Order: sequence, then structure tokens, then C-alpha cells
Amino acid sequence: MNASSTSELVLVLQQAVSPVILISGVGLLLLSMSNRLGRSIDRSRILSAELPRADAAKREKIIRQLHLLWKRARIIRLCILLASNSAFCAAVLILTLFLTAWLKIELGWLIVTLFVGCLGCLIGSLIVFTHDINLSLAALKVELADEGTSES
Repeated sequence: MNASSTSELVLVLQQAVSPVILISGVGLLLLSMSNRLGRSIDRSRILSAELPRADAAKREKIIRQLHLLWKRARIIRLCILLASNSAFCAAVLILTLFLTAWLKIELGWLIVTLFVGCLGCLIGSLIVFTHDINLSLAALKVELADEGTSES
């Protein structure tokens, strides 16, 4: 490897830093999303354990909460899937950038496709994540209304 090819490789590695940073940010989002999923699952288990002992009125409330938690868990799963796909596209993008420089092949269409796919999945994940947050607030409002403490 001569000096000019080494300097070209360094340039490619510098370009690959942005997707690496993106992977790091998506990793933090995945951590947050998986924590939300875990909390929904834990809450569902607690409510499921209460269900056999509950009277009719409480039983109905628990069933409504379990339905909301199930819906939220499915939404969070979609968030995680989209964010994971975003990180995957970013990783393949880094590999593609490196290989195109090393093998001196032109794959601009693939680089653009991976970049658009990466950001598209990230945007989709954030939209769905925002939907989950709104749904959790709506569920809280319903729970507080059942307790008679809602302020609208």
C-alpha cells in the first residue's frame, strides 16, 4: 500500500465516522426503547398476577390496562425493529464506503440507498416512539380518571 492509497483510505475512514456516530446515537435510543418495553412487560406481569384476585370492577380496569400495555409493547417492538434496521444500514454503509475505496469500485447508488434507508428507518422509529409516548400519557389519563383524580 503506497502513500497515496493510504491517504485515500484515511479519507474514506474519515467519511465513515458520521455513520459510526449515528450507530452510537441509535444505540442509546435502543437502550431507552428496550427499557420502555421492559417496563411495559413488568407492569403487565404485575397486573396479570392481580387479575385472579380482583373483583369485577377492578378486573375490568386491569383488563383495559393490559390491552393498552399489549398495544404499547407492540408499538415499542416496532420502534426497536426500525432503530435496529437503521443501525444495520449504517453498519453496511460503513463497510460499503470502505470496500468502494479499497477495491476502487463505484457503488454510489448503493451508498445513497443505504443512507436513505438508514435515515428513513430512524425517522420512522422516532415517529412511532413519539406515538408510544402519547399512548402512555393517554393510558395514564384513563387510569387517573378511573381513580377520580384526572384534571383533563
